[in-house]
Amino acid sequence: MNGSGLSSIITILTGGGSAEVGRELIVAVVALVLFVFSAPRGRRWLSWGPITLLLLSPLPLAVAWLFPDSVDAPRLAAFGIRFFLLASLLQSVLMLVVVSGWERVGRPIPRIFLDVLRLLTVAAALIAILFEAGVRAENLFTGSAVLTAVLGFALKDTLGNVFAGLAIHAERPFDVGDWIQYDTIPAHIGRVVEINWRATKVITLDEAYVIIPNGQLAQASIRNFTQPEPWSRRSLFVVAPYEVSPQCVQQVILDAVRGSFGVLEHPAPSVVTNDFKERGIEYWVRIFTADFDKRDRVDGMARDRIWYAFARQGIELPVATQQLRLTQLPPPVIEPMSTVTKRRAESLRRIGILSVLSPEQVVRLAEENDERVYAAGEPVIRQGDAGKSLFVIMSGRVEVTAFQEGMPAVLLATLEAGDYFGEMSLMTGEPRSATVTPLVESRLLEVGNDSFRKLLAAQPDLVQELGKSLQRRLGERAQAMTMVDRKMLESQDIFQRIRDFFSM
Repeated sequence: MNGSGLSSIITILTGGGSAEVGRELIVAVVALVLFVFSAPRGRRWLSWGPITLLLLSPLPLAVAWLFPDSVDAPRLAAFGIRFFLLASLLQSVLMLVVVSGWERVGRPIPRIFLDVLRLLTVAAALIAILFEAGVRAENLFTGSAVLTAVLGFALKDTLGNVFAGLAIHAERPFDVGDWIQYDTIPAHIGRVVEINWRATKVITLDEAYVIIPNGQLAQASIRNFTQPEPWSRRSLFVVAPYEVSPQCVQQVILDAVRGSFGVLEHPAPSVVTNDFKERGIEYWVRIFTADFDKRDRVDGMARDRIWYAFARQGIELPVATQQLRLTQLPPPVIEPMSTVTKRRAESLRRIGILSVLSPEQVVRLAEENDERVYAAGEPVIRQGDAGKSLFVIMSGRVEVTAFQEGMPAVLLATLEAGDYFGEMSLMTGEPRSATVTPLVESRLLEVGNDSFRKLLAAQPDLVQELGKSLQRRLGERAQAMTMVDRKMLESQDIFQRIRDFFSM
């Protein structure tokens, strides 16, 4: 630019409009500083808009420099500088009022609304500068009517998505982090990761990245699985035989899903009789979980628990009545009962408190009691529950934990095949003193008190020997429970408890 052009710009900036430009610059900087220091945590990034406009304010000088022979270049450069200063000022004032003011007493304003408001401030600054430059507003809008119509027709889908995005933010049917079903297809479920001007982005359970236009979402029926409560209900359907009463099946299912992975205690699970089918009675199991992203595992673990519970109770899952077997299957290999009894008796003889029993008495216990299979993570007994049986580990591995009110659970021991637990409840009927949970699928021999009642009725002097063995067992446990305050019972107290429990 020649010297006359530069002097013209300087004259314009330092002449009659110098005071106004200076005031706008000072006020814009002050407003920006106030917002930076008053903005809530996590919102200071909004100051980049006003800062960028301030940094762009010298740009019109460079543009005017490109046209040194233009008579209007200095004047347009001056108006350009004032436009950037005014736009920065308006954005800073807007952020002060909306973000620093409103968001401290109300809920945060969605980003899309802030973007709209910031664009409006730029438009307002532009209109104000054009008006000051002598451009009449009616001429501006009339002259661009045809262009506006053409652009509106070409961008109708984009504009529809923008307005739909505004409606989504206003109604807030979902937020970032929510799990939604975005159409009628059950598999189309994902977690919302972003909501922008044009589309909403979700990630499905298959880790697929799906971009849904806001216009499509605005017309769809959206299911939100994490609002208004963070938990959602899952439905399982189980068929049991007609021979087992519904109340019995319902109780077995409820006990099985209690404490399963992801299943909440509140709201509590429930079971209802849903239908009578050819195979049997269909039961509707309703469980609640807050781990919606792990819902497949929640459902699967609950089904596992139900299968194991049915197997222990002798409830067979019925097969379809029209099933045809076209091949002759070899007969199943069934272990002889004598072998089973011998194996159980060998395990029982290794139990310290049963060492006072004769071989015949041990064999009788082995014949009268059954083995039960438990899944990994499925509690066999829970601390505080009533009980009157002893468990011998035939195969597998379990952990023993106990807790005191106000303190976390303590790991007491890890038991392997050949170990046993539950002897106090068997002999005295007192509540379970610990929780025992399998670490892997485990097969346990459960010895009930009915078998012991028969032995003690035939040989009452066994109380003394059993009491001594039980006292030694309590001494070993007291050493293990270093963090759980448990007082040892005296020998006479144990003998009396055994007599009272077996009504001797």
